[in-house]
Amino acid sequence: MTEIRHIVFDVGKVLIHYDPNLPFSRLIPDEAERKRFFETVCTNDWNIEQDRGRSWEEAEALLIAEFPDHEDNIRNFRRHWHEMVPHAYDDSVELMQALIDKGHDVTILSNWAKDTFVEARGRFPFLERPRGITVSGEIGMIKPDRAIYDLHAATFGLEPAATIFIDDSQKNVDGAKAAGWQAVLFRDAKTLEEDLERFGISR
Repeated sequence: MTEIRHIVFDVGKVLIHYDPNLPFSRLIPDEAERKRFFETVCTNDWNIEQDRGRSWEEAEALLIAEFPDHEDNIRNFRRHWHEMVPHAYDDSVELMQALIDKGHDVTILSNWAKDTFVEARGRFPFLERPRGITVSGEIGMIKPDRAIYDLHAATFGLEPAATIFIDDSQKNVDGAKAAGWQAVLFRDAKTLEEDLERFGISR
């Protein structure tokens, strides 16, 4: 096995908690109605296009044209976005920072909308610690597309076989492996530390 020289972290659900239900449990109290809203109106497929670079203005206009009765809650998705990311995972952040402090090369590769990532960087200063960041919404590519892994590796001079990627999505883990990277599925910080140790990486 090639020695791992580069560690790449995802952000959402790895370093920072994300849950759209947090504001919407208040905005749409009925659970069945809320579930239907996320399955038919503000769907994951709709939201991922903002991660690919589509503006919120265009995204909202498209949905409001199709679901005019839901206009207020469509706008509430962006309006209350800050409530969806209430806190960091302290143990994951502590592990990442310990790896950086030990001299490991750490970067970030995240599917995230351009403007909300600017907001996240302001709220979570630890995002400035890694050597560099690739944000999908800034470059018009998203995981698990091969191109974004190749671009990140080229941008930061990573040798794919010597790179390990950490993500909470199996699809994104598989995408990294298809790009020639090593990769592990994030479950929690303790498991991640054990996974990294198997690759010869310790804090």
